[in-house]
Amino acid sequence: MSKKKPLSHGQLRRMRTNHKKKLQQHNIAEPLPELQDSSLGIEQAGTIISRFGQHADVETPDGKVSRCDIRRNIKSLVTGDKVIVRLSQHINQANPTAIAGVVEAVHPRHSLLSRPDFYDGVKIIASNIDQIFIVSSVKPSFTTQIIDRYLVAAEDTGIAPIIILNKIDLISEDEAEEIEAALQRYRDVGYSVYKVSSTLNQGVDTLHDLMKDKVSVFVGQSGVGKSSLINAMMPDAQLLIGDISESSGLGQHTTTTAKLLHINSGGDLIDSPGVREFALWHLPAERVGWCFIEFRDYLGTCKFRDCKHLNDPGCAITDAYKAGNISDDRYHNYHKIIASLDEQRHARHFRIGPNE
Repeated sequence: MSKKKPLSHGQLRRMRTNHKKKLQQHNIAEPLPELQDSSLGIEQAGTIISRFGQHADVETPDGKVSRCDIRRNIKSLVTGDKVIVRLSQHINQANPTAIAGVVEAVHPRHSLLSRPDFYDGVKIIASNIDQIFIVSSVKPSFTTQIIDRYLVAAEDTGIAPIIILNKIDLISEDEAEEIEAALQRYRDVGYSVYKVSSTLNQGVDTLHDLMKDKVSVFVGQSGVGKSSLINAMMPDAQLLIGDISESSGLGQHTTTTAKLLHINSGGDLIDSPGVREFALWHLPAERVGWCFIEFRDYLGTCKFRDCKHLNDPGCAITDAYKAGNISDDRYHNYHKIIASLDEQRHARHFRIGPNE
């Protein structure tokens, strides 16, 4: 298959212009007059429930959610942020979307969930998360490659990952043994793995227990059933469920803006925008290796400092793999991720232009 011809500078310029227009059409509302300081009340604590362009929905300790302006000196604000807010003393109760306050400042974050974006670089999705549920399923397809990509992302952020296999009611007898063996390999290196079915409501109580008193986020390919699981846990959430495309077999995106949801049994859940593939081009190869937790005992002990952990003589990682201390799929998934890094960086170079 021949390689596609790189885009010309004119094509790249038009692509960027169209991209900006789309962002303006979907994310930027008509400018509204700013609230006067004299109309604002005292400072109080708040949590960002969701962010919409230059506005954010903020929940205060009394449980009320107010749409607020964001001070211009605040450079970054995402769902999950703990903030200081001042609310208007004259809130328009008849219009819930009216601007009712101002976000004054953001507290330091203890964790960040981010993902690479071809146009914006590394983009922060949410903050102050305690655990990441990596959701997989037999449909669209079960693949350890995607799980390992999310595990690398989780390890890089320092947020505890938990692997969830959804739609277990759809597993055939032929698939069951192979999938269970793959999940066991994750348990063997220390990851928690749970099998659930949102359709049968199986394992949902376990998820409730895991999420109690924590802030969690579900990640995974579109179509694996993240929204269905949330609906099973929180029937009043009424999240849109996307069916798997019959023509492509891929899931269809249903979530566009990260939103913080409260779980009745305790804990919070941030429902974040889905991605088909979690790109890792922003990570150096050394960091990817460290994010494979079973590699850590061997890193730094190879014969050569610039060891690629493949055919290099004296490679401690390869020796551990041959000795059975690193599983076959984890070893090969690592090299697939490494091989994809340059490809993804090259693709981004041509998408946004060499001078940006």
